[in-house]
Amino acid sequence: MTTMQALSKPASQPALAAAKRLVVKVGSSLVTNDGRGLDHSVMRSWAEQIADLRRLGKEVVLVSSGAIAAGMQRLGWSRRPREIDELQAAAAVGQVGLAQAYESHFNAHQLCSAQILLTHADLAERERYLNARSTLLTLLRLGVVPIINENDTVVTDEIKFGDNDTLGALVTNLIEADALIILTDQRGLYTADPRQGANATFVAVAEAGDPALEIMAGGAGTQLGRGGMLTKILAAKRAAHSGAGTVIASGREPDVLTRLVAGEAIGTQLTARTPRMAARKQWMADHLQVRGHVVVDDGACTKLKQEGKSLLPIGILKVQGVFARGEVIACLSPAGQEVARGLTNYSSAEARLIQRRPSSDIEAILGYMLEPELIHRDNLVLS
Repeated sequence: MTTMQALSKPASQPALAAAKRLVVKVGSSLVTNDGRGLDHSVMRSWAEQIADLRRLGKEVVLVSSGAIAAGMQRLGWSRRPREIDELQAAAAVGQVGLAQAYESHFNAHQLCSAQILLTHADLAERERYLNARSTLLTLLRLGVVPIINENDTVVTDEIKFGDNDTLGALVTNLIEADALIILTDQRGLYTADPRQGANATFVAVAEAGDPALEIMAGGAGTQLGRGGMLTKILAAKRAAHSGAGTVIASGREPDVLTRLVAGEAIGTQLTARTPRMAARKQWMADHLQVRGHVVVDDGACTKLKQEGKSLLPIGILKVQGVFARGEVIACLSPAGQEVARGLTNYSSAEARLIQRRPSSDIEAILGYMLEPELIHRDNLVLS
């Protein structure tokens, strides 16, 4: 799809209607009513809409800015500070109120919420990445709404994400969400800044990663937030790497989330070139430097190839090589033929201890159980 095609017609949102798992990112200007303090009316509306999505069987992760802006309001600051220690102090003050507000609004709909604060290091280091992923997926399985923010109280210039648009995209990739919805104070993307002239044309649909979009979106964010339209375009490009599409829409649009999921064309739709599952499978298939191998028995081969099951420790005959948790390993048949590859939940040393043993024995053998599977089916691709 070319950019010129994208400008010519709006589109419905069938992908959002079919989506099972969504990441919704809301910006500081929306959460704090342009810096006036937490906007409880809009937060209440989002909680109600997310409750509606939950009733439709959708899993929703909320990435919310606003801690620093809320802290600035509580501290009586009119301008965003530049010193990192003052930013951290504002975040510490504001995050308490932000979490309390969300908890009360979701509780009104009998929904439990969870606060998760992340730094770049949490998603850059393999062990912490897997821990964050496991926690989020478990919360979703339990019906909890995770509310994620950057951990501004401890970040430094070296480890901060820089904006919650990027964080939203990273979380989208982390949990393999079907789509990323970025709610902002703008209608969506224009070919130029609509505040600077009348020649700007609204972009209804385009392909994430189109270089022309970055030219259109050039510009800085507000004094409350660190992002701008450019960070949203780059976030959509990042989310597309895992096959997720992105919608950039106005958070002030009434019932925007429920209308989007109903298929209504709102905002700018940025499509991913590769479908989500195909993108993930392609990544693992192309990950040629497998760190090790496990030989599995005939029963495990059948379950992997014909039944789409996870690989359990009891099906492992032999562990070959040295690998760490989270690395890609290959699964070999007794004859030595590769049948699958995937991300291992246990290191080679741990795998050798639990091979040929039922999952119920893992905790007794290791003293802990990370997962009941050596490789979960969601992290496995057939060769």
